[in-house]
Amino acid sequence: MPPGSAVLVGESAEPTRISVIDFDEKHVDTRPLCSIEETLLFRDTATVTWINITGLHDVEVIEAIGQAYGIHPLVIEDILHLGQRPKIEFFDGYIFTVIKMIRVEEETGALDVEQVSLILGPSFVMTFQEKEGDVLDPLRKRIHEGKGRIRKSGADYLFYAIIDIIVDNYFVVLDHLAENLDELEEQVISSVDLSVLNTLHKIRRELIRLRKNIGPMREELAVLYREEDILITDNTLPYFHDLHDHIIRIIENLDTMRELVSGLRELYLSGVSTRTNEIMKVLTLVGTLFIPLTFIVGVYGMNFTYMPELKWRWGYPLVWFIMLLIAAGMIRYFRKKNWI
Repeated sequence: MPPGSAVLVGESAEPTRISVIDFDEKHVDTRPLCSIEETLLFRDTATVTWINITGLHDVEVIEAIGQAYGIHPLVIEDILHLGQRPKIEFFDGYIFTVIKMIRVEEETGALDVEQVSLILGPSFVMTFQEKEGDVLDPLRKRIHEGKGRIRKSGADYLFYAIIDIIVDNYFVVLDHLAENLDELEEQVISSVDLSVLNTLHKIRRELIRLRKNIGPMREELAVLYREEDILITDNTLPYFHDLHDHIIRIIENLDTMRELVSGLRELYLSGVSTRTNEIMKVLTLVGTLFIPLTFIVGVYGMNFTYMPELKWRWGYPLVWFIMLLIAAGMIRYFRKKNWI
């Protein structure tokens, strides 16, 4: 298909819903929108407007919103491509960015990675989400309660606040993985269960996945606070610098955890190797112990007609005594050498 074609790439079966939060320092208005025309009421206002679109299944609606707000077709194409790499692009009159919202599912403990696309305009912020449910409820609460500087600032600060709360949730994800690694560290030391190794591999895959989805944001945010754009005011720029520092910390933590996983894997394999060597050592000693005993039994098991010892009255108990004496002597020798 030609560039700029509005085609959904990925899974997003939820119906498309549009909601808006319009606010200034004195008032806040929250409502669902039923038509594209309603969104145009908030395009050029003195208030700050947050337009949230959840569910990208209805491509025509997404395309119509883009046309209504003068969004480039290539941006609409990127919004509908759910496998996008985090990035930021500057256009005439708006800024477009892609970020990954990562959460821990409460029931399974698995990581849920969702693409969120943001568009910052002069007085509005658009967010495009794959599905209902996000980590942004604390921000919505701050807007409604008028806490902090969110209601006193412009759309650029709202743009920052949305990205900030998504990034802050990365620390929650890292804490979850760190707890799993702490539990695994104890199991690695005390157990050689194969499930421990499988869990380590699973966590390693999750860390690689996180690094892939978070890593590009370091350069993305660096570009954001380095670029001179009238949509980002001088008052808001320091917040993006702080956000960039958070991303660097998160990436460093991810790299540290990957090294820890590699270390635990090596420790596990070393433990398995040590236990295997101990087992082989015991088996070798047992086999060595039976070599002279087997020799004696083999000699007297030979089928010769003339073997004087076979006719001795005390021959049988004597052989047992000799074999026990040899076994005891070998065991004593093994202990002296600290082999057992």
